[in-house]
Amino acid sequence: QVQLVESGGGLVQPGGSLRLSCVVSGRDFSIYVMGWYRQAPGKQRELVASITSRGTTIYANSVKGRFTISRDNAKNTVYLQMNSLKPEDTAVYYCNILGARAQDWGQGTQVTVSS
Repeated sequence: QVQLVESGGGLVQPGGSLRLSCVVSGRDFSIYVMGWYRQAPGKQRELVASITSRGTTIYANSVKGRFTISRDNAKNTVYLQMNSLKPEDTAVYYCNILGARAQDWGQGTQVTVSS
């Protein structure tokens, strides 16, 4: 069982920035397609960004140009740099492996954008 541990969330003012981290246990991290998801209160979980093993990225339209996903295979870690944050970015953020290797969800990290 792969463990996913997210961190880096917090309270930030509109226009601010946060960097989320997700450490993934196990030996196969470098081959996983990784994704960052978020779930706002009363809404379904949505995929906001993904990155392949070779570093190809895809973003949801709502975050394109503001969020950047990256990975460090030596550290088994995937990151989400979030800039120009908006109140509508408020959610619990989760990482996971995309596709058939998806794991049970971790605890997530809360991001709150508010003045």
